[in-house]
Amino acid sequence: MGFQKILIANRGEIAVRIIRACRNMGIRSVAIYSKEDQNSLHVQLADQRICIGEGPAKNSYLNMDRIITAAMNVEADAIHPGFGFLSENSTFVRKCQENGIAFIGPEADVIDKMGNKAQARKTMMEAGIPVVPGTKEPVYEAEAGRQLAGDIGYPVIIKASSGGGGKGMRVARSEAEFEEQFNLAQRESANAFGDDTMYIEKFVENPRHVEVQIMADTHGAVVALGDRDCSVQRNHQKLIEESPSPAVSEETRQAMSRYAVLAAKTVGYTNAGTIEFIVDPRGGFYFMEMNTRIQVEHGVTEMVTGTDLIIEQIRVAMGEPLSFVQEEVIPRGHAIECRINAEIPEMNFMPSPGVVEHMHLPAGNGVRVDTGLYTGYRIPSEYDSMIAKVIVHAPDRASAIRKMLCALDEMLIMGVKTNLDFQYQIMRHPVFREGRADTGFIEKMMKGNRKV
Repeated sequence: MGFQKILIANRGEIAVRIIRACRNMGIRSVAIYSKEDQNSLHVQLADQRICIGEGPAKNSYLNMDRIITAAMNVEADAIHPGFGFLSENSTFVRKCQENGIAFIGPEADVIDKMGNKAQARKTMMEAGIPVVPGTKEPVYEAEAGRQLAGDIGYPVIIKASSGGGGKGMRVARSEAEFEEQFNLAQRESANAFGDDTMYIEKFVENPRHVEVQIMADTHGAVVALGDRDCSVQRNHQKLIEESPSPAVSEETRQAMSRYAVLAAKTVGYTNAGTIEFIVDPRGGFYFMEMNTRIQVEHGVTEMVTGTDLIIEQIRVAMGEPLSFVQEEVIPRGHAIECRINAEIPEMNFMPSPGVVEHMHLPAGNGVRVDTGLYTGYRIPSEYDSMIAKVIVHAPDRASAIRKMLCALDEMLIMGVKTNLDFQYQIMRHPVFREGRADTGFIEKMMKGNRKV
């Protein structure tokens, strides 16, 4: 029997997105919220709502026991975690299972296997999937790491095994600076994730960041839904995503998709997931990590494939087979997403919380805005600064860029500072327009290097 009620363990635009998917399926939705979020759009749209604590995430959206209790009190069949917060927390998955609540995502053991970056690298190596040269076993001490880095060859990148969002990550360009960078990364990892396990990789200079979206059901089917280029990022935080990537050939694209499916099958993966690769300037590609959840940028894949990944996630969690087979997934056209953040780019991207005094969102054929904003809404300071995602779809990349420029030009948010103008500048930059932006593009652009 299908789900009758789903509790959404998240907030903001992704919570709104999931509520809408539930409505489309005839499933009742339950919003949880912190006291800081009591006037949020997702709270107003849900069929039921329940406050779970004070503003800070540790007291609300990260409080597993309160969320589980809320789900049991409202008799929810399942919990959708969205992205961030508890979406990749295997302890939370097990708590759901112990209390008879379905978790809309992969199994806890799979999250453990792929969530630990060092273990994931080892698993992929053993499966024959290309991996950036680096350590196969975890590293805990700077001196041991220094010796391994010498074998790998500088520059190297030191990464937290439990990392994500750019935390616990440092580049060492020589033996002289290795120990300092290792200790910095390890302390940051311990503070952010409660885990000081590290691993070391060869640092690929000027790479592209390309990922493949997969969906897998409980009947053994795994399907790749094309790739996304996420190279435009700052401090390892993505700003723009597009599909398909302008950086890879069709031959490489097909190979990456095959490896993504192999990676998912190797670990017995189910539900939505993303296999992330880095692509070097010569076109070689290497497995980087797997995100065991829906991604912020899932909308660009939906636009080019005509699918609804949130609905598919829910169907898979109910035990249903995928609604499509690989041969039916034919990406068409080009999609681009710009993340709109309440921040001030010229002040080192300082967050800009406050009240939205007036807003106008772009619309039209092939234009989509995912947001939790409305006029009068107060953007809180306790959470991530992303307030909207503008996504466009067009027959080709050049047309998609023009459409995005029109959408950004039309979009208006008054009362708080945003990165709208900054995104507009990126869209007009010749390096981006020519499809040559790598992961260092933003830093070079900020320094005023037009050639980048």
